[in-house]
Amino acid sequence: MEDDTLAQIKSVVDSLQSPITDLQTLLSLLCRPLDRIGLLPPRWRRFNLEPLQGSRTVDISKAFPPLQRVLIEHVMPTWSTVLAEEGHLLLADQYFYPDTFSFALSASGEVVLCAYSTLLSSVLTEEPIRLLAKLSSQYPIDRLHTAAFAGDLSSARKSLRWDDCLRNVFAVPVKVANAVGMRDLPQQLELATYFNAVSTGTERLVFGLSRSAWQDKISSVTQLLVKLVNVGVFPSSSFLPPSQPSFFRSTITTIRGKFRQDDNRRCSKFWTEILNSLPSTVAQQSIFASLCSSLAQLPSPLGVTAQDRGIVVQQSLLLRAMFGTLQPESDAWNSVLGVMLTRDWNESHARIFVSWASALQALLARTLDVWCTSENVKHSLLSRHHYVTSLLLLIVSYFPRQSELVLSTATSPGFVSAVGQYIGHLDNGVRQCGMLAAEVIATRAGKNLDFGNWDGDDGGKPWARDMRALCSARDIDFDPWEEDELESAESGESTPTEEITTAGVLVDAAIAASKQTQDNGIMVGYDSDDSLTGYASPTSSRSASPTPSELEELEKDPTLHVGVKKVSRPVYLAQLGELVRSSGKVKSGEENQEADKTEMALNVADELIRKKRNYGTELEENAANLVYGFISLNDNYELEGFEIKRQRAVISLVACCPRVSATCIIEEFFRNQYSTEQRFVMLNALVLGARELASLPVHSPNLQPLDNQRTAFPSKTLPPTLHQKYLMAGGQDSGAVQGLLEGVTRAAIDRGKEATAEKVPEFVRERQLRIQKPTKIAPVSPGESQPRVQVLLPGRLRPSQPPRTTFTDVAAEYFIMPFINRFWAFLRNEQTREERTAHREVLHQYHGAGTGLILNPVVLSQFMGSLALLVHAAQNAPQWLSLIAPDALELAVTLGTRPISRAISGDADLGVQPGEARGKEAAVLTAALELSLIVLDGCLELDGGRSLGLEHTALLLGAGEWAGKIFELLEKGTLVEGGGGVHELRLRRAAAGVLLKVDELTSKWRRSMVDVR
Repeated sequence: MEDDTLAQIKSVVDSLQSPITDLQTLLSLLCRPLDRIGLLPPRWRRFNLEPLQGSRTVDISKAFPPLQRVLIEHVMPTWSTVLAEEGHLLLADQYFYPDTFSFALSASGEVVLCAYSTLLSSVLTEEPIRLLAKLSSQYPIDRLHTAAFAGDLSSARKSLRWDDCLRNVFAVPVKVANAVGMRDLPQQLELATYFNAVSTGTERLVFGLSRSAWQDKISSVTQLLVKLVNVGVFPSSSFLPPSQPSFFRSTITTIRGKFRQDDNRRCSKFWTEILNSLPSTVAQQSIFASLCSSLAQLPSPLGVTAQDRGIVVQQSLLLRAMFGTLQPESDAWNSVLGVMLTRDWNESHARIFVSWASALQALLARTLDVWCTSENVKHSLLSRHHYVTSLLLLIVSYFPRQSELVLSTATSPGFVSAVGQYIGHLDNGVRQCGMLAAEVIATRAGKNLDFGNWDGDDGGKPWARDMRALCSARDIDFDPWEEDELESAESGESTPTEEITTAGVLVDAAIAASKQTQDNGIMVGYDSDDSLTGYASPTSSRSASPTPSELEELEKDPTLHVGVKKVSRPVYLAQLGELVRSSGKVKSGEENQEADKTEMALNVADELIRKKRNYGTELEENAANLVYGFISLNDNYELEGFEIKRQRAVISLVACCPRVSATCIIEEFFRNQYSTEQRFVMLNALVLGARELASLPVHSPNLQPLDNQRTAFPSKTLPPTLHQKYLMAGGQDSGAVQGLLEGVTRAAIDRGKEATAEKVPEFVRERQLRIQKPTKIAPVSPGESQPRVQVLLPGRLRPSQPPRTTFTDVAAEYFIMPFINRFWAFLRNEQTREERTAHREVLHQYHGAGTGLILNPVVLSQFMGSLALLVHAAQNAPQWLSLIAPDALELAVTLGTRPISRAISGDADLGVQPGEARGKEAAVLTAALELSLIVLDGCLELDGGRSLGLEHTALLLGAGEWAGKIFELLEKGTLVEGGGGVHELRLRRAAAGVLLKVDELTSKWRRSMVDVR
């Protein structure tokens, strides 16, 4: 009988392929097969004049594909318009996606499975694309799963149907996009919309299967998840464009709500079973990374409020619900740790991971191994260091103080060695990560360790303070749903609720939580934490301690200072020199006055030096003595503001007497008696003093020059009218605001972008249309017309002013060229000294690049950075193109390519890791490339690079070849010694900038160049 039914359906197919004369005949033919399988809607039953005969069930997988194909190829192209106008188009669509009333029927699922195969195997014209769009929206993936596993077929047959279904479903967007081309694509079939809908259906499928026995359904769901992973529906980035589909962006809210309502944890257990059963580790890691990127982020990653900590616990509960308990025995342990310890996350994720983990001891061992690796210390970015350090410290904070595990961690050789590597890092932020870890772990182990200098906002000090406060309490001790409870209390009437009991929380956290509770109108209940209750003690009979204001008044009492000699304020520079460089021995009884003398000298030095500027020869006669005195000062008495005041004094000497002070500082810089800190003072003084002479702004707010009111003589503090007259005569002006080395290099690279844009006609025309404005007639202000009147009137002479020294007058003779020449002489002497001791044992050999010496990467990079800023400030000097630029570029290329010390070249083969370049520190390479970039940019600005390209061709080509090699190695992933932190980005940017500048210069003068190599 079944063969007879198939024969009748074949007769219908033949009739549909033949020309049909009227609509009634077509409707009659369309109604017969649908009525036979129970999918004919009631409104069209009146057209079923000749029903198909038979009592057995029709095999839809065999009977309907020919019907669907003939509809697409013959009926729809001819009759679709007529069917739509007469309201019968839905009858034809019933062959592909049955209507809502038939949605739950098993026949509908089989029809839809056949429709996918039929539509995708045909030519995708407008009608098949419309049907595919309806299919994707009307029959989601969970309904298709039900259809594939329905019926009495064998398990192998059902699995085969599911494989075909998945292949068809995931092929739809690509095939439709290729067929559409440049035409509009239906919204349902756009990549993001389509796969977001598939993701939502997958979540419904998992939840529906978890309500019943799921043991035989796990493989089908894992197969679906692997398919989703392969098409990129699990991105690991938290910042996604709208065109990027994301599983968890579409489902995370629904999943979280169902987990919270899942009392018997069936849904959670099913998710865990599915994720642990994934056949691919890559798929597990992709799903876990995507889930971590979709977790709720805190406003501040290191926030310590009860609300912030509650959010952290919420996210950890979500991870536990999906992946189970994090312990070494779980199937996902290695996959999860692979994502947790190798990807770049932030501190919020570190808190969530630690709150989730159960086996903290195993997690601590793996985290400590990553934190202690030399590659992590040297080459990780600062954000990576913050994440790994926070993960380590948070794990340690979950163990009791002075526990055996904390003690073993603090004394482990790997940890101690890693702390030393961190402290030796050139980046301040990276260095402070190691110092903070050492302090916190030592403190929790019961040891005393304090590096100090954690106050201020520079570097990573605020982060370190926030991290220390975060480790004072555990996130896991807070209620994850406190925020929801507070919101429900606010929305209803003021219903009394108890305050959340927190165990192990410090007083500050408890006070903050209680304040927040009171602000929201919640009554405070009983707190069971006895550690927050103070001991009752009797009132003390001792008198109260004096307050700071009372101590200041006692200090001012003249009766307490009888016989104490007061240090007088210096009026002359010779007296100032006596305070910082006493010529005789300290008399007995006056040892205590040395601190007062140093403090007095520091307090008045900046102001007194600037007052003596352009006032006779007193400053020139005493400048050398003052330079020697201030640069050799040490903070032996821990004076307040010592470093800033000393730096301001040396800067004032360079700015007010550059010819003497700069020469003395350069000469003293190359002596071996000074520490690294004192050498940095000299370099900062040269740079900031030069910028002041060049009318360039000073970067640091603490080192701004004093205003004219404090350093002016009475002739400049006359009544307002005369005062303004003399100020206008002086011709004082302020330069444009620019940054220091970072801003200079960035500006140089940006100018390269502008030069490239000038070569594109479209960009040039657009810029002209935007920027050029018609000239307008503007009134001349009185301030602009006054100088012209003074020049035209006879007998009006401008008051004579001493010539003001600018940096372009002294840059080459007293700053840059002596600096470069003295460095070459110093380098020659150091290398000669190394050669003389090279035959001795290693212990007795001299190394010019030792700690604290000039050829050490820390000092050498600072030296080249300072020279770069001097070269930039002197760009308008007449000797710049002929002397300064080629000599500075030669110095940069030499220090960036040649070994400068036997210690560096001799140790190049010791402990080299695969893929790691040794011999040059990243800080030295970065400074050398930035110096080259500034020189090349200045040459292009002044004469288009003509003098450098034609007169120093070999040097220019060598610089380009050197920068190109560095950039090529960095692009291949080669690791540079000391390349972590900010140097990772600056080195790559500087190398690319030099390459662009050399290419721009050589492309302009290539025909005139003569390579003399």
